[in-house]
Amino acid sequence: MSPDRVPTQLTPQEAWERLRSGNDRFVAGAPAHPSQNADRRRELRGAQHPHTVIFGCSDSRVAAEIIFDQGLGDVFVVRTAGHVVDTTVIGSIEYGVDLLGASLVVVLGHDSCGAVAAAAHTLATGEQPGGFVRAVVDRVIPSIVNITSGDPATAMAALADQDVLRREHVKHTVGMLHSYSAGLTRAVEEGRCAVVGLEYDLAVGSARMVNVIGEVGELPPPA
Repeated sequence: MSPDRVPTQLTPQEAWERLRSGNDRFVAGAPAHPSQNADRRRELRGAQHPHTVIFGCSDSRVAAEIIFDQGLGDVFVVRTAGHVVDTTVIGSIEYGVDLLGASLVVVLGHDSCGAVAAAAHTLATGEQPGGFVRAVVDRVIPSIVNITSGDPATAMAALADQDVLRREHVKHTVGMLHSYSAGLTRAVEEGRCAVVGLEYDLAVGSARMVNVIGEVGELPPPA
């Protein structure tokens, strides 16, 4: 393909299917390693047209391009510890959607997340981490603080449940991105983008849907 030719933009459903298929290959131990050769490098030298923005955790075990078996120019990746949101994150995601034409935004959480565990520890004990790590924890807490309301014993059990914590943080992050970004809200309303929340299993390698805003041809399992 000519380096200045703009490829046809995928629908949110098509972008989601590419990610699902890539993750299936990764889980099966049969990655295709697409778009990683010299021709692809030359093709991309003038412009990029990723089909998906992936916003995930900085954890070294959760490398988005690898677990979804994507190549150069396929995904626009934004990562912070605990996939915490700030204005630069939202700006980066808007750049990927509005300027680069991505038709899918993925929030990628995972098990054994240190940032989520630290936030749960702070809520349970009142103890705060030192340095600027506290800034990360402070941005995770709003995602999970609602599970501490009501019966104290139930709240403590929820704070000890890694699956509940991960899922709540992913759902809250998806909602934040959609509500905070007028550009992303508009893209979803127009049907040219969708926002999907996923939880990644470190041992198995699978990325399961938690929630979705928009249309990708699939619904998450009942909560």
